[in-house]
Amino acid sequence: MRIKAVLHYLGLLVAVLGACMLLPLAWSLFYREPDALAFVISIVISVGVGLLFYRFMPAGKGALSRREAIMLVVGGWVLASAFGALPYMLAGSFHSYLDAYFEAMSGFTATGATLLPSIESQPHGILMWRSLTQWLSGMGIITLFVALFPMLGMGAAYLVEAEMPGLQSERLTARIRDTAQAVWLMYLSFSVLEITLLLLGGLSLFDAITVTFGTMPTGGFAATDLSIAAYNSLFVECVVIFFMVLAAVNFGLYYYLFWKRQPDRLFKNPEFRFYMILLVGAVLLVVIDLVHGLGMSVGDAFRYGGFQVASVMTTTGFVTADFDTWPALSKAILLILMVLGGSAGSTAGSIKLVRIIVMSKYLRRRVVFTFNPKAVIPIKIGGNTLSDGVVSGIIAMIVLYLVTIVVAFLLMSAVGLDHVSALSSVIATMGTVGPGLGLVGPATNYLAVPALGRFVLILCMLVGRLELFTVFVLFSPSFWRWR
Repeated sequence: MRIKAVLHYLGLLVAVLGACMLLPLAWSLFYREPDALAFVISIVISVGVGLLFYRFMPAGKGALSRREAIMLVVGGWVLASAFGALPYMLAGSFHSYLDAYFEAMSGFTATGATLLPSIESQPHGILMWRSLTQWLSGMGIITLFVALFPMLGMGAAYLVEAEMPGLQSERLTARIRDTAQAVWLMYLSFSVLEITLLLLGGLSLFDAITVTFGTMPTGGFAATDLSIAAYNSLFVECVVIFFMVLAAVNFGLYYYLFWKRQPDRLFKNPEFRFYMILLVGAVLLVVIDLVHGLGMSVGDAFRYGGFQVASVMTTTGFVTADFDTWPALSKAILLILMVLGGSAGSTAGSIKLVRIIVMSKYLRRRVVFTFNPKAVIPIKIGGNTLSDGVVSGIIAMIVLYLVTIVVAFLLMSAVGLDHVSALSSVIATMGTVGPGLGLVGPATNYLAVPALGRFVLILCMLVGRLELFTVFVLFSPSFWRWR
C-alpha cells in the first residue's frame, strides 16, 4: 500500500476544501462580521497544509489500488471534518474541538444534527459554511474530487465504489469520471432551479442558498432556529418537499430521463415505484393519525404530516412541526422511515429501499425453500438477475447496519440517555436524518448528549454515510498486510 500516494491526494483534497471557504468568507466580508478573520486563518491553514502534503508526498506511478482508494475515502471524510471544524473554533461558535468536529462531521455527512444552542445568533459566514459543507458532500466529496481531477486514472472507479458502496445502477458513461461529472451537473442544475424558485417565493438570496444547500444533499441544516417553519410559507414548503423527494431518487434515472429521453427507465424502475408507494402510504397514515389523534384539520395534517414524512424518509431532517409531540403511531412511522431511507444512487442515507426490496425477495425465497428445497428462484431487480454474491452482500450490509444500531444504542444508554433518546439519536445519525425523538427531538438539539456520546454519534455519522463496510474494513488485520 502506497501511503504517500494516499497522503498526496488527501493533501489536494484538503487544499480544495480550504479554497471552498472563500464562499462563506465573501458573506462574512459583505456583512462585515468578525468571523471573516476565522475564515482567512482557516483558508491559510487548510490550503497550506494541503499543498505541503501534495508537494512533498509524491503519488508515484500507477493507478490507486482498491485498498488505497478505501484509505483515501475514509481519510478524506475524516480530514474534511477535521479542517472543516476550524472556522467554528476560530469564530468562537464552539469552545470544544469535539463539538466543532461534531458539527463539521454532521455537515459533511449531510446529517443535520447540531450542537448550536442558537443558530440565528451565528454570523452569516458560519451559517453559509454549515450549509456549504452539506452541499459539497451531497453526491460525495470524493466523487466531486473524481469529477474535477483527471489524474486519478483507473483508481477513480475504486474511489467512487468505496464512497458509494452497495447495489448501484450501471455506469452511466464509458468513463467513471464522465459519470461523476454528469451526476454533479444534474445536482448543480437542480440546486440552481431550487434557488430560483425560493427567490420567487420571497426568500432572500442568503436564505434561498442555505435552504437549497440543505435540501439537495438531503442534509437539513437551516439558517434559522425553527428550520423551514421560520418562513411560514406554504409555497416554500411545497418547493422544499418537491426537491427533497427529487433528491432521494436515484440520479442515474434522471440521466436516462433528461439525457437519453427514456422516461420509461424512471417509471418502470421497481425501487422508484416502491419509493413513491411507500411515501404516499406513509403520508396518508400519518395524516389519518394526526386528524384522529390530535384533532388537526385535514389541511394542516397534510401540510405538516406530508412535509415531515418527506423530510424524514429522504433523510433531510428539515422541520415544520414538533413531531415529537405527535401520536405514537406517527412517531413510530417516522422512526421506521429513518431506517429505510431513500433510493440507492441518491443523496439520501439509511439502508436504501432497493436493499429492502432485495431482502424481501430473499426472505420469500427462503420461505419457499422450507417446503420445496429444490426450487430455482432467481432474485431479480428490474429484469436483471442478481448474483448470489450481490444478494449476500446486501443481506450482510442490512444485518451489520442493524447490529451497529444495537451496539451504539447500548453505548448511548450507558452514557445516561433514556431509551427513546438513545435509540433515536443512533438511528437519526446513522441514517443521516438529524433530529430524532426525546432529548434530540426536532424542538431541541444534541446538547443533552454527553461528550462520550457525541463521539459515538460522530462514528455513527461516518459509518452511516459510507455504508459501514468501507469504514469497518479498516479494522481487519488483513487489510493492513503490506503487498
